[in-house]
Amino acid sequence: MISRRNVLRVGAAAGIATALPVGFGRNAKADPSRPFVFCSWGGTLQAMERAAFVEPFLAAKDIAFQEASPTAYAKIKAQVQAGAVEWDLVTVGGQWLYQGGNDGLLEAMDYSIIKNEDLAGSWKAKNGVYTSTGSTVIAYNTDVFTQDRAPRTWEDFWNVRDFPGPRSLFSRMYYNYEAALRAAGVPPESVYPVTEDKVRLMFQKLEEIKPSVAVWWTSGAQPPQLLSTGEVAVAMAWNGRILDARNNSAPVAMELRSGIVWGNAFVIPKGSPYKDLAMEIINYAISEEAQDRLIPIGAYGPVLEKSAAKADAAEAERLVTYPENLKDVVIFNDEEAAAYLSKYEAEWQKFQLQQ
Repeated sequence: MISRRNVLRVGAAAGIATALPVGFGRNAKADPSRPFVFCSWGGTLQAMERAAFVEPFLAAKDIAFQEASPTAYAKIKAQVQAGAVEWDLVTVGGQWLYQGGNDGLLEAMDYSIIKNEDLAGSWKAKNGVYTSTGSTVIAYNTDVFTQDRAPRTWEDFWNVRDFPGPRSLFSRMYYNYEAALRAAGVPPESVYPVTEDKVRLMFQKLEEIKPSVAVWWTSGAQPPQLLSTGEVAVAMAWNGRILDARNNSAPVAMELRSGIVWGNAFVIPKGSPYKDLAMEIINYAISEEAQDRLIPIGAYGPVLEKSAAKADAAEAERLVTYPENLKDVVIFNDEEAAAYLSKYEAEWQKFQLQQ
């Protein structure tokens, strides 16, 4: 059984193993001058992806592989442009899935190979497929707020009268756009498409709460730390980080049911000699067998609804995509976010600099 502890142990071991030269297996479909290379962000996510997706599939085919981390978009671009692709399967943030596709840096997905019809269309794109999920959530200090009196919605997050204390928000426009619209009462299904009126509403709502924002965080490690020390009472945070902190006895908790749910996407750099093999791994990653492995790990949830629904009561409390947890979430639209970042980034930076 794959548990969170086992995933972390595998990750630590693989960090040593992947530094050693590894040959490719007897049954490899391609025979280039190097082995297959999987690249992700490192840490718990990469360990999970290895244990749940990459390793089982390649072991069954007797194909060894190497790993790299962290994902770096500039490196993908340089590899493709130089015609010397070193990474064959890469985990990216969803916005870059669209940017990289538009820039001609990614292979188009072959949906004659990647063909799990149970996977919702929102997790499939022209140049990549989402294989696991996380969420940007409302997190709070449990010494300040008890479970029955904690902020549960983005309207609560903005309500500093009934839920007093300093706040922390992400330093980028994405997630803030979605949270601010929800705080303004915009229903989840109306957050997109992005319009000028909605962006004006976002800035208006953020001006309201700005005096209470003590820290605009830049690293996912910051919110649990800020909450644990009491520097802030409520924070926008990534669910995996809060789960890690809670498992280490930090005084933090979170609300999944009003989250902004996003995905980790697998892509293939254009020109990979292992393109077909990478497509097969992506297809395996969205299979029920592979997606089921994510349930006991918990930090990153399945994209396959059929798998997410199998969680027991304890697992469901921390599983982003458990059906009961999805009723009031915003499913983050990476294509829309890529567009609004491009159009409004300068204005966002100006807003950040204003006192």
